[in-house]
Amino acid sequence: MALGGGHGLHASLSALRHLVDDLTVDDLTAVVTVADNGGSSGRLRGEFGVLPPGDLRMALAALCGDDDWGATWARVLQHRFEGDGEMRGHVVGNLLIVGLWELLGDHVDALDWVGRLLGAKGRVLPMAMTPMDITADVRGLDPDHPDALTSVRGQVEVATTDGVITEIALEPPDPEVSPAVTRAIADADWVVLGPGSWFSSVLPHLVVPRLREALVATSARVVVVLNLEEQAGETGGFAPADHLAVLAEHAPDLRIDVVLADRASVADGLDELEETVAALGARLVVGEVAADDGSPRHDPVKLAAAYASVFERC
Repeated sequence: MALGGGHGLHASLSALRHLVDDLTVDDLTAVVTVADNGGSSGRLRGEFGVLPPGDLRMALAALCGDDDWGATWARVLQHRFEGDGEMRGHVVGNLLIVGLWELLGDHVDALDWVGRLLGAKGRVLPMAMTPMDITADVRGLDPDHPDALTSVRGQVEVATTDGVITEIALEPPDPEVSPAVTRAIADADWVVLGPGSWFSSVLPHLVVPRLREALVATSARVVVVLNLEEQAGETGGFAPADHLAVLAEHAPDLRIDVVLADRASVADGLDELEETVAALGARLVVGEVAADDGSPRHDPVKLAAAYASVFERC
């Protein structure tokens, strides 16, 4: 199973879907962050009081097959309306998901129906059953007191802050978690955490009490996938080892088995990364998983090969 949100989770699921096609992985479940407060998702969340559907939509699109049916539905799901009216900026998949939520009255059941329509190669579940807001303690926003901490609220605001994030929390602090999520974690062989926006997509899973308890208790092995570069706003100035350090600070009781990193991305900080991984009791796997176009994106085919190697060796 894979945990995260946004483009990072989309990349991870696109890779893991290849393993489902190759029967290397029998079953695949995504658990998705539900704290988005911007764009089409934020508008629908504000108007209907529902979970923000955008990251859930992207996860479903990633699980579509490569045949004509899957490729077409993935494009439909991701289509964003243009024009100058009230629909501008809304995404077809977001509207479909919210429509089914209204019709069926059940977040998980509705997502399962969307997955059936798409022929998705896996299941998508929300991290919690209520919309959440991320709050962050940020250092450096007050020029007169550079070491003072300022509280920043909202996923968009956290992701674009000019300061240094020291800690995140969620509101509400103890949201309801679907039994389907905790069962999936308990039954998993592997849990994949990352890549993605570290403070607004990856770490939120570790500060939901019931979700964190399930992750700590599971017998599944945990692999953390590092990002290819620092992210302006969230992790500006972070070395690869710093990503692991803040993860350990937010979930010191989480056992990590494998850390997967791109060779070129960690070349300058490899010694420090090796020391940090060893201190966590994990194994470092370094390979070529970045896209060939030079963008900070994981290549799904290369990442799938890396996952297959990790799963087979452990």
